[in-house]
Parts: sequence; C-alpha cells; structure tokens
Amino acid sequence: MAFDFKKEFKEFYMPKNKPEIVTVPKANYIAVRGKGNPNEEGGEYQQAVGVLYAIAYTLKMSYKSDYKIEGFFEYVVPPLEGFWWQDGVDGCDYSIKDEFNWISVIRLPDFVTKKDFDWAVETASEKKKMDCSRAEFFMVDEGLCVQIMHHGPFDDELATVAIMDKFLEDNGYRNDFSGGRLHHEIYMSDTKKVAPEKWKTVIRHPICKL
Repeated sequence: MAFDFKKEFKEFYMPKNKPEIVTVPKANYIAVRGKGNPNEEGGEYQQAVGVLYAIAYTLKMSYKSDYKIEGFFEYVVPPLEGFWWQDGVDGCDYSIKDEFNWISVIRLPDFVTKKDFDWAVETASEKKKMDCSRAEFFMVDEGLCVQIMHHGPFDDELATVAIMDKFLEDNGYRNDFSGGRLHHEIYMSDTKKVAPEKWKTVIRHPICKL
C-alpha cells in the first residue's frame, strides 16, 4: 500500500477542532512564491499550483521512467499547503486579498534530494509544456506551533484564529510570527468538489512561551 502522509502523520494533518500545541519537524517541499489574490481566475496563484502538481506527480511516477530515485517507495502526493502574510499586517486580513504574499507548497518525501528535484523540474517543464523554473527546493523547520482544524470557507478563518489566540493567552504562549515563521494552511478538501461550508483546513501558527 502506498505511503500516505495524512495517515502516517495524523497529528500534523488531522488536528482536533480545538487548539493544540505541536512541535513540527523540519521537512522539504516543492515551493512557488508569489503575490496577489489567490482567487483570480488563471492568476499567478493558480498557475503556481499547476506547477507544484506537475513536479509532484513527476516525482511520484518517476519509478516508471528511466530515472531512478535512491530509496524510492510509492506514496500518495501530500495535500496542497500555503504560507501567507501581508506586509505591515499582523496575521491575515482577508478583505485585502490583492496584498497577500504567499509561498504555495507540496511536501516532499525525505528520499527526494535536490538533484532529484532538479530532474523533476526539467522533466515536468518538457512533458507538460509549461515553465516550472519558478519552483524551489524549500526546507521549512516550523518548530513549536499551535494548530486547529478549521471548518468552512477561508473567509471565516478569523473566528477560528481568535479561538487559537485565546488558547495561547490562557496557556502562557504568544504568536511568534517573523520572516521565516508564518501563517500556515493545509488544504484537506478538494475545493472544486466539496461545498465551502464543508471545507477542512489545518491552520497552524508559530508560537513561543511568554
């Protein structure tokens, strides 16, 4: 059976409906950076997501090609994730989506090296007839975080974030946003097939002890 990150690491992909503190180990990702409204049809964000999946599936199916990755085992492509911030804004203001900065990512299995990643970028660009050169081999070490499962549309996340903030205040922690520690979302629902009120999104924030 193919390795499934969601099932093997439930503590990071399937949190409870109430805030919980976790220590997230470092992991490698395919990443594309950009700016602007993620809902813009055919816009920069949607193009970035296309690049991520092109590379992700090229790596997943590499065992059927002449290129062999050392230590490879079959796996399910992990869910789409995103790191979000706005200049001069603490947290995220969903009323000004055009001012979002984002790093859209898909997690990589540990056996994928930078060499393997570079092969996949070149191969995906050629086979998919698309420019994948914007993609980065990206390492993230999140460390101490608070997370929760948000249910519903993205625009309703502020109410869930308020619950997280109250939990931190009551338990002697605070948010610890910085250049490398950002608002993090993991998209557990296919937004094209599931009604917005049923969307599930992991919200994760970096924290530190007061």
